[in-house]
Amino acid sequence: MKTRALAVTAASTPFISYEFERRALRPNDIAIDITYAGICHSDIHQVREEWGPAIFPMVPGHEIVGRVSALGSAVTSFTVAESVGVGVFVDSCRTCDSCKKGLGNYCEEGMTGTYNGYERDGKTVAMGGYSNRFVIDADYAIHVPAHLDQSGVAPLLCAGITLFSPLKNWGAGPGVKVGIMGLGGLGHMGVKFAHALGADVTVFSHSPSKEKDALAMGADHFVSTKDISNLKPLHKSFDLILNTVSARLDINEYLELLKLDGTLVVIGLPGEPYSVQPGVLLNGRRSMAGSMIGGIPETQEMLEFCGKHNIVSDVEVISADYVDAAYERTVASDVKYRFVIDASTI
Repeated sequence: MKTRALAVTAASTPFISYEFERRALRPNDIAIDITYAGICHSDIHQVREEWGPAIFPMVPGHEIVGRVSALGSAVTSFTVAESVGVGVFVDSCRTCDSCKKGLGNYCEEGMTGTYNGYERDGKTVAMGGYSNRFVIDADYAIHVPAHLDQSGVAPLLCAGITLFSPLKNWGAGPGVKVGIMGLGGLGHMGVKFAHALGADVTVFSHSPSKEKDALAMGADHFVSTKDISNLKPLHKSFDLILNTVSARLDINEYLELLKLDGTLVVIGLPGEPYSVQPGVLLNGRRSMAGSMIGGIPETQEMLEFCGKHNIVSDVEVISADYVDAAYERTVASDVKYRFVIDASTI
């Protein structure tokens, strides 16, 4: 299946037009005509080899939405023309305890990433969603509610599930005080989900100019961290805090905001380890945890929740020739709140 794409041929080089062949349909595969592909900050890290050696040429992209164009002979769960999504992984071992629980994202043998890695055969390089077509095993594809704007759906397949999963796992809901650290591509989804779940939501941001946006998205309170002393009156106030920030910060300042048995969940990946004061954890039986995307069943649950509450990501839709500029703007935090590529321009 001839496929048009955007690719990089070496670390930090500009994107070029690129053609390659997707595999022919296997019995349980579906083919997808991609409509939109989101730009995740992890795409930038991998394109620039900031997370270690990468495989080139690379077609990034794991926030993918489109329509089913063809079905393998054994597929009964999808129909042609149906709206469909693909997220951060496209396969897993299927036999470990995590996979059997529907948590293929924590596969004990390692999930198969959507790009910059090898498929389960150990030979085929996985190519991502900055392209016009995709082929995936139907068990790893997601049904998308037909009424949702596809451009706003694309980031839900990574940014959305990354915030939905910990909010559900740690019980966000009525009577629960939730703090969201950062109002970027990840954080703004946390605000929308926490609000829809009925929690009391506070946004912590170093950008006071984002207060209006935070409140419009459903936040009940906004705290500027430009002056870190603004946190002191909030000590022992929160049940759950989600840290979406990748920048360097003193994590102890935020751990002290937790109530008895409160949890701070790390979602963003900082460039260096946190220095945690054990006494801050001991004083209140506090916990510090981590969370990484979600399994296929939970991602499907998230999209159904989005369909019920009309939740999508706030996006700037761009053409293929703007991707290099979009990368620079993403690094500079100059986007509200996620760039999405119109795949028809590739």
